[in-house]
Amino acid sequence: TGKKTKKSPETPTNDAFDSLSIETKQAATVVLMLNSPEEEVLLKASEAILRFAEKGDVNRSSLLSLGALEPLLSLISHEDKLIRKNAFMALGSLASHGDVKLLLKKNDAVPQMVAKLSHEDDVVILECATLCLALLSTDFGCKVQIFDNKGMEALIRLLTNPHPNIKKNSVECIYNLVQDSQSLVAVCKLKGISPLLELLHTDVPAIQDVALHTLECITVDRETQAAFRMEKGFDIILEFLTNQKYSDLHALALKVVCNCLGDSGSVPVIEETGVLEKLLQFVVTSNLHEVQASAIKAISRVARSCENRKILQDKDVEKVLVDLLAVENSNISSAACQTVAVMSENLASRDTFRHLDGIMPIVQLLNSENAEVQEAAAQALSSLTTGNQPNAQVVDDAKGDVLLIRCLQSGNPNAVAHAAITLANMASHESLRDSILSHGAMQALVPHLQYGEKHLIISITQAVASLACDAEGRMEFRNTGGLPPLIKLLLSNDAEVRRNGCWAVSVCASDEPTATEMCKLGALEILQELNLSTSRKNKFSELALQKLLDNNLSVKYSLTGHLSPSDIITDGFYDPGQVQVGHRVPALEDLSKQAVNQHRPVIAVNGKPHNLTSSKALRNKRPSFFLYSEENQKDRKESERQPWTLPCDVAFHNMVTEAAKTILPLQDDTEQYRALAKLVSDAMGGAVNPDELHNFLFELHLSELKHKHQSNIIPIGRIRKGTYYHRAMLFKALADRIGLVCSLVRGSYNRAWNEVFVSRASSGVPGYFHKPQSYIVDLMHDPGNLMRNDSLEAAQYQSI
Repeated sequence: TGKKTKKSPETPTNDAFDSLSIETKQAATVVLMLNSPEEEVLLKASEAILRFAEKGDVNRSSLLSLGALEPLLSLISHEDKLIRKNAFMALGSLASHGDVKLLLKKNDAVPQMVAKLSHEDDVVILECATLCLALLSTDFGCKVQIFDNKGMEALIRLLTNPHPNIKKNSVECIYNLVQDSQSLVAVCKLKGISPLLELLHTDVPAIQDVALHTLECITVDRETQAAFRMEKGFDIILEFLTNQKYSDLHALALKVVCNCLGDSGSVPVIEETGVLEKLLQFVVTSNLHEVQASAIKAISRVARSCENRKILQDKDVEKVLVDLLAVENSNISSAACQTVAVMSENLASRDTFRHLDGIMPIVQLLNSENAEVQEAAAQALSSLTTGNQPNAQVVDDAKGDVLLIRCLQSGNPNAVAHAAITLANMASHESLRDSILSHGAMQALVPHLQYGEKHLIISITQAVASLACDAEGRMEFRNTGGLPPLIKLLLSNDAEVRRNGCWAVSVCASDEPTATEMCKLGALEILQELNLSTSRKNKFSELALQKLLDNNLSVKYSLTGHLSPSDIITDGFYDPGQVQVGHRVPALEDLSKQAVNQHRPVIAVNGKPHNLTSSKALRNKRPSFFLYSEENQKDRKESERQPWTLPCDVAFHNMVTEAAKTILPLQDDTEQYRALAKLVSDAMGGAVNPDELHNFLFELHLSELKHKHQSNIIPIGRIRKGTYYHRAMLFKALADRIGLVCSLVRGSYNRAWNEVFVSRASSGVPGYFHKPQSYIVDLMHDPGNLMRNDSLEAAQYQSI
């Protein structure tokens, strides 16, 4: 074998770079080194950046301005764990700077951060990653990125990490995320309730605080509430509440309990866990007002269930609440009043509060300068007085109506709505209604009809309807200008507002003055159009229209051509002729101002005599269309300055007197109808042969009356030649005055007739009368003849 020779050393190549040690005191140089491909350089540079950043905010600002964030972000995915760790630590230090969130978002850091949560086990990296995500999760766009990259699932898993900072950062990030409904629901589906509850067992108050805030936020969801109960959430919270070490967090824990007690599923839990007893204990014994208020709110939540109210009543919760009303703390007063309102849904509790003298202090709370307390007091009173007259009387005795009316003038719409409902409840009792009106309730209610939220307008209309159920209330409502805004509600696109407006209109239209004024304001046309729509009409719109017509018979007869026996013609009635549905019937005062025309005259009824001493005085006092002669021009101008009134029809008044004198003594109703028919016929030209009807020049006579009085309005008593419709109207007007029952029906071509019901005596059985039959009264050809409604002669009388 050959002898081995010694290998000669290699000759150095010309392109090799000798190692170089660099020492620098410039941060900019170190930032540049973060882009080096050498691991040793990157390790030393990242360490130097971390030490520099930890020295203060000035250094952090300098690093951000030098562009250190971008290379650090690239290094958090480096293969070397130590470099990755240093980069994360440096980012964690920079995270406290105000501008870092914007730069992280700009560099799309979220997906990288989320990825580290699932693939890293280094505590420092996880702490820094969760810290950065907690910072970014306040931004909506970043929230979406965290959720889309399955960050919620990873964060929930980290809640069980033993490191407290990781827990704190993770739960803070989750809290920010659940402000969005999508993430809120996801916590329950990802089984996040249990680890969140487990955080209450930690000894770090900051973690407990954020965990409770998160639980409070997510337990507004029904599914989450059910999951909370399944995870023994009540037991854990109750254990937390028994620990006085955490007393400063008890109010927050009670808010979580409050959220989870509102549904029916909480009933068995309340009975099994003793949570109710614990709540009552906090209410009675706690020295912290905030804790007491939270416990009261939780009880209020419990009381939303009918079954729970019975349990609470058995535990004398009403007495506890009445005692709390004496505590001078706005949060407690507000919460107590709200709970009284909920408990008062139980009929027995309303009486209990009265027996415990709990209503008076609630009334006094209406004086509070705190808007929330005032609103809660009004809410409690609205519940206490619903269907309970004794409670309403107590409120009145405490001068509550004055305070409630003052409350109507506040700027709090909820307080105004509750006060209006309370006044509506009180106004259902006549004695209280008069007192409420006397203190100016209508003046305070009317402005709210013109603006406000839906629930407020509904409450105001209900109060108006309750207060306007008598003549005084309706007059007050008219005088305060309430009709125009009320009628405007009929045009609302909201079905509930429209329905309540119709109800209030139907109540207000219960007397002639108000119904007449409503017709002038266009309510009739609006209701007619409303009832033609299958989608917009309602039962109250139909009722309102009927009430409006029933209390304005002139308009009813003009539109429908029919007055029933229950429609009693009174002074002021007039017939302007048939008007088509959808068209406005002109008011009598407007008709009185028109110049004499060729149209058919307007027939008016007014038998109410003026307080005059002589016929000369009667002539001098005649207003409007009786004052057009030259010698009375001065009197006419004087009368025009006075409110217009329909003058007395002396001739009609005399006919009423004669009818009462000659017809009422007759015992048989058939004879009464016949006698009245003859009286009407004699007053209007007597019987007319059907073949001579064309010679009965009634139109000429009416034209002469119009020109004589220089008016298109003719008092019915002045007509001496009247045809079918004049006589039928006079017959109805006289019959209504003396108590005879009949209807008035308009036909075509100047035809009109009266329908009466008469019981004929049986010829075979003395004292026996047949069932009442309908008859048409002949007033033209054979005055007094009663024609069977279904007979040929009746049909001939009704048509040409």
